[in-house]
Amino acid sequence: MQRTGSAGKPRLFLQFGSSNLCNLAFLKIHFSFLMPERSFDDFDEFASDYRAIHTKNIAVSGADSFYFTEMKVKLLQEFENNVSIKVLDIGCGDGSTELFMTRYFHNWNINAIDVSEKSIAAAKEKDLADVTFQWYDGSKIPFVEDSFDVVFMAGVLHHVSFSLHAQLLAEVYRVIKKGGRFYLFEHNPLNPVTRHLVKTCVFDKSARLLSSSYTTRVLKHLQFIIVKNRFIIFFPRKGIFSGFIFLEKFFSRIPLGGQYFMVAKK
Repeated sequence: MQRTGSAGKPRLFLQFGSSNLCNLAFLKIHFSFLMPERSFDDFDEFASDYRAIHTKNIAVSGADSFYFTEMKVKLLQEFENNVSIKVLDIGCGDGSTELFMTRYFHNWNINAIDVSEKSIAAAKEKDLADVTFQWYDGSKIPFVEDSFDVVFMAGVLHHVSFSLHAQLLAEVYRVIKKGGRFYLFEHNPLNPVTRHLVKTCVFDKSARLLSSSYTTRVLKHLQFIIVKNRFIIFFPRKGIFSGFIFLEKFFSRIPLGGQYFMVAKK
């Protein structure tokens, strides 16, 4: 999973129309009882060994942390071409996603941001061509409106307070070009294995999972057009059940996969 994080960072202050503000206020009130108030989870202490910790935590899946990172990038090949476009990864962590983006989409010009300073430092050590890693404060995305053709966000929102989801996604909407694509991956709270893995992961201790239906509502309130909502990861990647992985493409509408994958447009 990717991430963003640290507690005590500034809140986001954005302007919404009155009807959207009322709708988003309802969402905030409706979900506020589910969790204690906090802004972002802090990943600095895990930056140096994040992949090892994550791989150990998901051992039951039969794959390591890099496998699932690469899988997400490869899924983009269904929608994107290897042409010169501007891409933003929000919550890039240690830069492993960019490692695979430069492999499968070497013509992309990529900016990657995270609120974890130590994770950004680790990402910069990868010295990837056409990739710029940058720390940001979790408030205003440090780019002007309509900057990017593609924005990518994997496993970020469950580390962000529910009360800040709409503001963060409004910032995503602001920096995407008209017709640009937003790719979002999140854990599925309806999957019992996912819930167990999150519960037992040291850097997920404050995480709160969000349902696909909730995420869809927030995106629609912000005027995103939902192109695709797909459930993924139904079977372990090794062992007796791995032989059924090929069936996952037929299960994509069944809300029991370990994660869900959304494609939205501005």
